[in-house]
Amino acid sequence: MGTMSTHTAQTQLQLIGKLILSGDLHCETGLHIGAGKGSLEIGGADNPVVKDAFGLPYIPGSSLRGKVRSLLENAMGLTSPAELVYLSKRRGQEVRIHQSDRPDDEICLLFGRSPLRAERVQSDGGGEGAGDNRSASPARLTIYDAPLDQDSITPQMRENLDDEITEVKSENAIDRITSQANPRTLERVPAGARFKIRLVLDVLCEEDKALAARVIEGLRLLEDDALGGGGSRGSGRVRFANLKLVWRNRAFYSSGGDEAELASGADLAAVQQLAANGAFSERLAV
Repeated sequence: MGTMSTHTAQTQLQLIGKLILSGDLHCETGLHIGAGKGSLEIGGADNPVVKDAFGLPYIPGSSLRGKVRSLLENAMGLTSPAELVYLSKRRGQEVRIHQSDRPDDEICLLFGRSPLRAERVQSDGGGEGAGDNRSASPARLTIYDAPLDQDSITPQMRENLDDEITEVKSENAIDRITSQANPRTLERVPAGARFKIRLVLDVLCEEDKALAARVIEGLRLLEDDALGGGGSRGSGRVRFANLKLVWRNRAFYSSGGDEAELASGADLAAVQQLAANGAFSERLAV
């Protein structure tokens, strides 16, 4: 899995098809993806979770995408200062992410590369424009917002939850000298909840077919990490299940051709095995 892609600066981009992965994300422990400070309600938890217009929790596609990207950057050793750019330079709230000009950079291929948008963390010493990104490339990977499967919140769970659908977890910070407690509350989607995920990988050239394995690697890393806040304190453990992998080629869109179902009812290990198979790219035919 450690090899880089075979893309070059000359690679021509034209849609070959779309690889669509859908399925369930199970919360193994409570999940907290914060709504920010703008939505505090009287009597509500200090830290509410993000909810849709119907008041139901959901997982923003940006949360899933950002976490997978971060895990892959770390796993692939792509966090050296020379290839980092600032998303935010606010003091104490700096955000640095990986972005390079290399045509075979799988992170930039998957998540997109925008020219001149972000400032390099470390200039390469060649004058003012030395660190500029002059090449743009489209993001191949789209991750959609994941709605809650309401059937996963059983009547028994609703009886015991603070808000019918979410729980309020109390936490304490203990002063090391006086042992005084400083309580706070955290709203969480309970363990047992299930969300419907959908990821689409655009295959714009033959070389893109190898990116599918990298996406699966990111999802596998996430299963042994955490999504959302409070991960080191037990929140955010997730598992993917009931996965379906479908290939839709150009003919599907242009003339109503058939899609090809490559996997169904699978777990990540099964999908990863499929993507690692040498014959996988041949199944993604035009």
